[in-house]
Amino acid sequence: MTRQPSGAAVLNAGTTDAINRAVLETLAEVGVGRLSMEAVAKRAGVGKSALYRRWSSKTAMVIAVLSDFSVELAATPDTGSLRGDIRESVGALLAWLDHPLFSRILPDLVAESGRNPELADLHTSMIGVPRRERAAAIFARARDRGEIDDDVEIELAMDLLAGPVYWRSAVRAQCVDDAYLDSVTDAIVTLVTSNRPAR
Repeated sequence: MTRQPSGAAVLNAGTTDAINRAVLETLAEVGVGRLSMEAVAKRAGVGKSALYRRWSSKTAMVIAVLSDFSVELAATPDTGSLRGDIRESVGALLAWLDHPLFSRILPDLVAESGRNPELADLHTSMIGVPRRERAAAIFARARDRGEIDDDVEIELAMDLLAGPVYWRSAVRAQCVDDAYLDSVTDAIVTLVTSNRPAR
């Protein structure tokens, strides 16, 4: 009979899910600054040791949980067309920003990142970069299909993929409907295809 590993080598998936949910719920209630390992452990129904087996610090825990949540929700559509991929992506972005918990977490996360360089670096590397890489794949496929040229300003296009929806939803707290997402999609497609010769 094979002996199962013990201690830190065993991370129960159910326990991890409970902790992750507890982190998100606690963040939504009190924010990054007031969140404590004790509060998360109590909400998840585990001891603090279960948290420290997974993460070395509160900041590492917060960003790891938010990264898992956020990157998983980043769209990786392959609809066969640039417009289709962009429309799917902005729709998925809105779903992320409007998530009942994350919509309450994001403003505090942005503010706290401005005060905490470690949090800001982790925020960028573990959430911003992976989500941006997924967005870049949309334009790479469009190049492969011949829909856009090699000299298209992809960095600007990716900013526009997120910027208007974030600004309208998270900053201005205005309704973002399908018509608005369609308009954002059309604007991005126009930007990246405007210099192509007519066919």
